[in-house]
Amino acid sequence: MPPVAHKVLITGHTFRRIVGNHEQRLADAGCELVISPYPRAATEDELAPLVDGVDAVLASTDAFTHRVMAGAPRLKIVSRFGVGFDAIDVPAATELGVWVTTTPGTNEHSVADAALAMVLTLARQLVRAAQSTRAGKWDRPIGVELRGLQLGLLGFGRIGKQVALRARAFGMEVVVFDVFQDPAAAAELGCRYVSLDELLQTSDFVSLHAPATAETRDIINRDTLSRMKPSAYLVNTARGELVNEADLADVLRGDRIAGAALDVFKLEPPAPDNPLLGLPNVVALPHIAGVTAQAGEQMAILAVDNILAVLRGERPPFPVNDPPRPRSAAQSSSDN
Repeated sequence: MPPVAHKVLITGHTFRRIVGNHEQRLADAGCELVISPYPRAATEDELAPLVDGVDAVLASTDAFTHRVMAGAPRLKIVSRFGVGFDAIDVPAATELGVWVTTTPGTNEHSVADAALAMVLTLARQLVRAAQSTRAGKWDRPIGVELRGLQLGLLGFGRIGKQVALRARAFGMEVVVFDVFQDPAAAAELGCRYVSLDELLQTSDFVSLHAPATAETRDIINRDTLSRMKPSAYLVNTARGELVNEADLADVLRGDRIAGAALDVFKLEPPAPDNPLLGLPNVVALPHIAGVTAQAGEQMAILAVDNILAVLRGERPPFPVNDPPRPRSAAQSSSDN
């Protein structure tokens, strides 16, 4: 084994649970692994001391702010174990010469499976039925078939397309809204583009598949929720930032929509007093849509590939940014 030449901080704890030789690949390349003590995404204040002397980070949804990265002069790459990077200040990383990378195309099937499972759970009231049976009761809620119902996809990228494919197999009508349109894919999948208003007003299920940006933040709010049918359901496997949680809780308490299935929250894990957790018409999950053995293995491979490329002084295979002056791999030895 080569002598330790680099220090890699691992904040993505799911990475450590994935079967494979991913950590060994880093160790074989001369990396000392430092494990975050936090069982969740770390805050800015928590990250600041952890990144001291670190050359690379294999990250979850931690708060990599300008302050954190500026305080880590050896840091060359923040390699996301996943595809979302809204928790990372990408302009700051670019300015500081830090690569930001993701693992694209690795979890679209897992998330699409989960989104359809959540639709089915809501349609058949499976959580209520399971809880009733476990409690020794024999309530038999009357659900609905998906055949002939309309699914509205807010976002029609890789994951949205896979959800559409699955929904069409169940006989659902699928409408989509996205500012970047792919008419050929929509036609192939039997979907049609509509305005956001039409999608909200006519869909039986609204499923979110958009990234968290300034334009999409709180796109689901009191106003947009008021346009949904009282019998409609909301599904979110994308980002908690897309939903105004206080507005959603108020609408659900008033039965102004039928229910929601949420895999993501603004704060993760959500605070115990988050009003959504106590509502009977909410299915709440711990951000597991993209977490399967197959997706995790592929994400781990690509996340490590990104780190090792940068530590060799190469361009990473899956960059989000393009720093004009990347921090040099030679800094590791010169700073020792």
